[in-house]
Amino acid sequence: MTTMNFRNDKPYNDLPLLPPDASKCETLKIYKELAEARAVLAELKGRVSVIPDPLMLINTLLLQEAKDSLIIENIITSNDTLFRAFSSSTMKIDGPTKEALRYREAVLHAYNQMKTNKTFNDQLIVNIFKKVTNLDESYREAQVYIGNQLRVAYTPPEAGKPLKQKMKNWMDFSNSLNTLDPLIKMAVLHYQFESIHPFPDGNGRTGRILNVLFLSKTGLLDLPILYLSKFILEFKSEYYRLFTEVTESGNWEDWILYMLKAVKETAKFTLNKVNAIYELYIKTIELVRTEGEGIYSHELIELIFKQPYCKISFVQNANIVSSRNTAGKYLNKLVDMGVLKIEKEGKENLYQNVELYNILAVG
Repeated sequence: MTTMNFRNDKPYNDLPLLPPDASKCETLKIYKELAEARAVLAELKGRVSVIPDPLMLINTLLLQEAKDSLIIENIITSNDTLFRAFSSSTMKIDGPTKEALRYREAVLHAYNQMKTNKTFNDQLIVNIFKKVTNLDESYREAQVYIGNQLRVAYTPPEAGKPLKQKMKNWMDFSNSLNTLDPLIKMAVLHYQFESIHPFPDGNGRTGRILNVLFLSKTGLLDLPILYLSKFILEFKSEYYRLFTEVTESGNWEDWILYMLKAVKETAKFTLNKVNAIYELYIKTIELVRTEGEGIYSHELIELIFKQPYCKISFVQNANIVSSRNTAGKYLNKLVDMGVLKIEKEGKENLYQNVELYNILAVG
């Protein structure tokens, strides 16, 4: 049954305010999937706590989340290009890769803000949009639509009062304390944000960042590293189909089930990555400690795990050694041991952590 007053080609000013009818969001099917998703998410949260430096995950998993979030919108870069660009000071960086790096910065900036002020507000959300798009704008002032010249799939609420009313309701609901489980609430908030479509561009990227920030805000994750875009990218057509069903017939159950499955499956995937990175980290410590002939330090091993590519200046800047020459000797010794390999980027030497790179390269 079509939702009252909805037409694809007319601004959906009657988009219902939050919260939706609880009977549609708290079914037995949903609670079964919810229990499984929460269990895996809790396991991931516990495992992340053993990683000695958060940057070991933020600089690796978050960059991959950025890459896949952009691919959903047909903005394409590769893992290798992205990892090289993140480490190199001489590389010419293409547009899509710059956008992925901005995505990472947007997540971290917002995450750090929310550690002190655990609320969603206009300034936070607009700043995320500005960072991911590199546009100095705020909420859109013109009407937009989703689709093409042949078919309009959806027309969001009008700019001005309707849009601002919906966004105020979104923020009030996101910050409220109620009985709705946070994972269900995240699914509802994601649908509503994308339906409001508050910005002239970058709504998908902004909305996906808000998902992981909400999980951090509610304490379900300590770091913003859940790889949700991977699942959405793999099941993109289903995402849009179920999204449309909420709009056209109020089918919240299947949409929420999809989002809970996305959390569960990506939490499993992320957990496997974290475990593999940690096991490699411990193995590398033991190898360098026993065979490294005086170069071993925890700081050095942590440094080569903060991102897939290292370079001499990173070792110097971390105050691990006192000279550039010694930093080079340390890294070259790790090359001799098979831990690193040298890759050229222009005239610059980048030192790839071979096994860490391989872990991250497996999708």
